[in-house]
Amino acid sequence: MRANRLLPLLVLIALIGWLYFKPTPHGRVETAPPAVSQARVETAPPASDQAQGGCPVSPGFLSQEALQTIKLIESGGPFPHRQDGTVFGNREGLLPPQARGYYHEYTVETPGADNRGARRIITGGTPPAIYYYTDDHYGSFRCFRVHP
Repeated sequence: MRANRLLPLLVLIALIGWLYFKPTPHGRVETAPPAVSQARVETAPPASDQAQGGCPVSPGFLSQEALQTIKLIESGGPFPHRQDGTVFGNREGLLPPQARGYYHEYTVETPGADNRGARRIITGGTPPAIYYYTDDHYGSFRCFRVHP
């Protein structure tokens, strides 16, 4: 009889422990979500070739493959991977908070890779108003704009 009363309490403790020490998609244990202020979202300093928000327009850090992906995004596809264009959930919390469905992800091909690789472009807005590039599978982002 006493064990029946303890079971709900044990389940509750286990659930709280799981939520607090929830594993991330990369296998690391995260004890608290990262704050947006600690996010590794790189913005460039203001310059004549930059748009509002401090993100450069067509920056030099983009590879030819990234430029190809941008062309596909701008034209609406077709995209080489079924995941391209799907909602990006920002589970890492590195991008500015937005309503679900604001961000979408696209693969940037990696020459020689036998899978999708780690490079992605994340767009924000419909149509996209802001873009983010990651080459370390959502570990960090660099923002940019396509149009001034």
